[in-house]
Amino acid sequence: MTEFLKAVLFGIVEGITEWLPISSTGHMILLNEFVTLEVSPEFWEMFLVVIQLGAILAVVLLFWKQIWPFGRSAHPVGKTGFLSWCKRDIWVMWFKIVAACIPAAVVGLLFDEFFESLFYNPVCVAVALIVFGVGFIWIENRNKNMRVKVRTLNDITYRTAFIIGMFQLIAAIFPGTSRSGATILGALLIGVSRTVAAEFTFFLAIPVMLGASLLKVVKFGFSFTGDEMMILVTGMVTAFLVSVAVIRFLMGYIKKHDFKVFGWYRIVLGLVVLAYFMVLG
Repeated sequence: MTEFLKAVLFGIVEGITEWLPISSTGHMILLNEFVTLEVSPEFWEMFLVVIQLGAILAVVLLFWKQIWPFGRSAHPVGKTGFLSWCKRDIWVMWFKIVAACIPAAVVGLLFDEFFESLFYNPVCVAVALIVFGVGFIWIENRNKNMRVKVRTLNDITYRTAFIIGMFQLIAAIFPGTSRSGATILGALLIGVSRTVAAEFTFFLAIPVMLGASLLKVVKFGFSFTGDEMMILVTGMVTAFLVSVAVIRFLMGYIKKHDFKVFGWYRIVLGLVVLAYFMVLG
């Protein structure tokens, strides 16, 4: 029962932090310092990634019409047959998402264990929180009087998508950076509106996290114990339910506000974490 309640707590933290640009993996690593799941190191490594699938399902639910590429459309791929049921704009968007996924996919497959061994510790998480917190504040101040270049998803070019994907690569290397934070920051830097940056980040998470989760599950193996399965499913379901509320909140929030509050939060949390572990050290 205790581990079940811990899984609920981890699911809540994952659901909140996956979509806010404050680093879900960083918060999960830090939470585990204080509320440790009594599981094997191999299961914890897998759990840290696969729990994010619950959050991803929230995106699928909330943005189904914007991401499902089949059905009647004013702009189909073809005029007859199967192609007449393919939505051109959505297929183009998915090709751009694939382009954005390439950097992180290559590095993740080749160097995943190497970067985990170097940077998966509280001090690195704290430094990444602070650095990208400063980045958010700087970019929002810089963009205050600048004209937005990309106002819709259709305005994103393949070049823009690939650049955003390069920023996602930073998050793949440094926990505490935040995948959503890195991609949103990169998008804002090259002139993408906040709303479009957030939506593209949400959609980009779908193939990235599906691929990362599959990789972790295959590496772990499929021989889950009953307790391990309960912990994993509980965390994923909780993350899904919380994510639905958080995504709705964020999309409403950024229509009227900027991201600076998240930048300040990252800085304060990072400083608190550094101070805590310096005292322990």
